[in-house]
Amino acid sequence: MSKSALKRRAREARNWLMESCFPLWSERGVGEHGLFREILSLDHQPADHATTRVRVQARQTYVFTEALKMGWKPDTAADHVAMGLEALMGPCLQSDGLAGRVLDSAGGGLTDNSADLYDTAFVLFALAETVNALDGAEHAREAADGILKAVDAKLRAPDGGYFESLPADQKRHQNPHMHLLEACLALHRADPDGGHLARAGEIVSLFDRFFTAGPGDLLGEHFAPGWTQPTGRDADIVEPGHQFEWVWLLHAYARASGTPVHPRADRLYAFACSTLDEDGRALQEVTREGAIANGSRRTWPQTEALKAHIAMFEATDEDAFAAAACRSFDVLMDEYLTPEGGWIDQYDSTGKPMSQNMPASTGYHVVLAMAELMRIMDA
Repeated sequence: MSKSALKRRAREARNWLMESCFPLWSERGVGEHGLFREILSLDHQPADHATTRVRVQARQTYVFTEALKMGWKPDTAADHVAMGLEALMGPCLQSDGLAGRVLDSAGGGLTDNSADLYDTAFVLFALAETVNALDGAEHAREAADGILKAVDAKLRAPDGGYFESLPADQKRHQNPHMHLLEACLALHRADPDGGHLARAGEIVSLFDRFFTAGPGDLLGEHFAPGWTQPTGRDADIVEPGHQFEWVWLLHAYARASGTPVHPRADRLYAFACSTLDEDGRALQEVTREGAIANGSRRTWPQTEALKAHIAMFEATDEDAFAAAACRSFDVLMDEYLTPEGGWIDQYDSTGKPMSQNMPASTGYHVVLAMAELMRIMDA
């Protein structure tokens, strides 16, 4: 029963994307200067900002690569991808080849050209997904190769991994590395002989040696120099959404590399599931003992829970994981996503909406989760 129920939800996901999400963000999420808008208002209307983040340009480019792959208005989707590529290979980049952080929405270029691994990872991800979706996108692959050369030249850190920003932060952070892993897996699909799987393996090694070295083998967020264990709040607080996200990534890495799933994936999954509320909602922050530290609920951890459940289902074919995925999907559809194709991005711990607008950046999380559900359920 759970499998057939999940199949129905995969069809519902496709319908919402095709009939609501892609049309809304195509019609109202594209600005007048060749850039995607940073936000829409809560009533789904265009809301212009003076600036827009580079990561929004990358994430929205990815959204329309999925629209293209699903067959939604191919000419329109391809035009949006091309617009995104022009920004990602042009004004989003510094002269040294790394991505900046913030753009002038009126087309004036970077207003914050600080090098940032997180933003650079999303540019790489979008370029890779463009190659995977669009015939003849060799220029996107070449652009990704150039960015990776800059990453190696400018951001390689002597204590492992990459500097998360320049000038370098005093702390080390797992999250930008997680998204670089995601980008490497997408690049591997786009260019299997490009050495991207080896780079992905290096990041998985960081996960094994450092990211999960704290109490309980859970995923930490922030670390002291040299990837040593942090003190204070950083030592005790973990994010269930990122535990779930790494479960999905470790399964994806195992499929790509032909190796067993990392054994800590099960540990992260069990812990993150234990922190869900009685209706299956993922919370923002908990302690390593599972106590609530921040009971607010954003959209993105719900999508990561869904991705982890369906990764476990794909690996085992067990009904229990299909049932968990159904529950996460229902939370997402019933509480977070709007019939018009938008979202309420955050609720407080009592269930009161906190969002002041609809951030475009949330679309990446939602579309990716639904695309994975459709892939696994062949919908």
